[in-house]
Amino acid sequence: MSLYTVTFNPLGKKVKVNRGTTLIEAASEADISINNVCGGDGICGHCRMIVTEGKVSGRISEKLTPDEIKKGYVLACMSSVESDVVVLIPEETLVREKDEADEDIIRHKRAEDVFCKDKWQPFPLVQKIYLELEQPSLSNNTADHQRVCSAIKNRLSVTFSQAGLKIIKSLPDILRDNNYHITATVGIRGNIAEFMYVEGGNTADKNYLVVVDMGTTTVVAHLIDANKYKTIDAKACFNSQGIYGREVTGRLISAEKEGSSKLHKLLIDDINELIGKLVRDNKVHFKDITAVICAGNTVMGHFLLDLPIENIRRTPYIATSIEPPPLRAAEVGIKINPRGLLYSLPGISGWVGSDLTAGILATGLNEKSETSLLVDIGTNGEVIVGNSEWIMACSASAGPALEGASVECGVRAEKGAIERVYVKAGEICYDTIGKAPPIGVCGSGIIDLLSVLLNEGIINRSGKIVKKISKRVTTKEGIKRYYLVLESENRNKKPVYITEADIENIITAKAAIYAAMKILLQRLDLQFTDIKHFYIAGAFGNYLDMENAITIGLIPNIPRDRVIFAGNTSIKGATIAALSQDALNKIIEIERNTTYYDLMGADDYIHEFTKAMFLPHTDIEVFQTVEV
Repeated sequence: MSLYTVTFNPLGKKVKVNRGTTLIEAASEADISINNVCGGDGICGHCRMIVTEGKVSGRISEKLTPDEIKKGYVLACMSSVESDVVVLIPEETLVREKDEADEDIIRHKRAEDVFCKDKWQPFPLVQKIYLELEQPSLSNNTADHQRVCSAIKNRLSVTFSQAGLKIIKSLPDILRDNNYHITATVGIRGNIAEFMYVEGGNTADKNYLVVVDMGTTTVVAHLIDANKYKTIDAKACFNSQGIYGREVTGRLISAEKEGSSKLHKLLIDDINELIGKLVRDNKVHFKDITAVICAGNTVMGHFLLDLPIENIRRTPYIATSIEPPPLRAAEVGIKINPRGLLYSLPGISGWVGSDLTAGILATGLNEKSETSLLVDIGTNGEVIVGNSEWIMACSASAGPALEGASVECGVRAEKGAIERVYVKAGEICYDTIGKAPPIGVCGSGIIDLLSVLLNEGIINRSGKIVKKISKRVTTKEGIKRYYLVLESENRNKKPVYITEADIENIITAKAAIYAAMKILLQRLDLQFTDIKHFYIAGAFGNYLDMENAITIGLIPNIPRDRVIFAGNTSIKGATIAALSQDALNKIIEIERNTTYYDLMGADDYIHEFTKAMFLPHTDIEVFQTVEV
């Protein structure tokens, strides 16, 4: 196959790619982050580039104006390389450095300590133990290997201890060169303690773990001091797999067509990039990072290990594994201590992953006598209902509209994104992230905007624009749009608007999540009023306006003191498990005791979904104001 050079200006980066490679794939190979909110589906129109030399092929996008087409504009996700090509990337198409691009990512750096020694017995999954062993003699002639094994078993109170052949071979020299004073790095695999690494002297004070939340949109990594039970730093980046789709379903289809190795590599590269930055900024050594603990949806877990994924999206939706054993991190390409371990936390099903088992642990839903509900609002909206006696889970595909995709002016939560919309002195106002000129609307702003438009009578309950407001409302190709920001009002010279088609996508997403909650409760003969603790998981929930979310029917109208924005429960639960073997065992117990209910088998799901396709709902009486 022919190889061609793609040059990206003004960055001056070059990359060689095969003929037929899309410009957005070429940009990824050149380590250039592109603003492609829709995940390469040609929907958002944000990945504009200008071809200045060479030839590309592909369908002309309706997102481009005739004037832009004359100037050489193309959408990078729809344009394939057919020769050596030189392209110019407009400023608005470029995403800034990954770990600084998204305001949600910056907020992740406010790492919080979640481990409670009063609740969980401290017992990190990998420990470094300093041993001063008795030297052998005629009266104490225990072999070197057994001498170390015995000391580890006694220190950790475990039944079995083992080591790899390479470690066993190294023991005679290390023991004698260091007067039998050594530090053993010990990993826990079930009831077996494996000493993975042995070094001379006392290095037990340098033991770090990395906890990773493999989000569909964002990958987050926390650096944990395993001796102090403390998070010392956090980094995050956009998930580079986004070029293959914002939703996991799109990525599954891409993996089936082209193989999963590309998506596996993108995820591993993201994790390694974050670990590298944690190491650099905190002046630690890779060899002192002894384990990585990962949580995420089941599809991301499969991409992490490069497991076969073909059966997840086909009935009866079977995963290859929802409880992988601990592995060498090096086996999948993660760069830490060469003998370091990778723990993939157990999930519940092909569509409810370890981010939810970690979330159950973090919220304590499984320990409460009262019934609680945990919802993770995202492209794949998972719902957990339960208490200390039982837990049930389901999942609904909501789509990415609530995160800014499938919305023409939707953007990630980056600088300049409109994150809040409100009415002040009779005028519709907005706030942007970083107080920068508006570039679009992110998730929290989208929910605010819909709520405000409904309350102001600009849209009706079906999401149609019904009120003409001077230049704020126009019609293009038969579809009405409301301008929150006119071109003349923006230093960026860019309008920000929402169309009736956008509103329909948003209503569809919120209806899918609401219907999933409703169906699961009906199967349990429960009402929303029976829920005593309503947890909203994910970073998105941290910036959600509760009243606006209720106004549009995303969450039910229940007493406000029952609603708890729980934050990133995936990273919280995974951190607890990383620092306590008891907590890991509890997550395994949660996984085995949780019943998964498949909404595909629910005959009345479409009925409930259709009822929720209004603002806030067809049953308007259940959204009347409640006493708080």
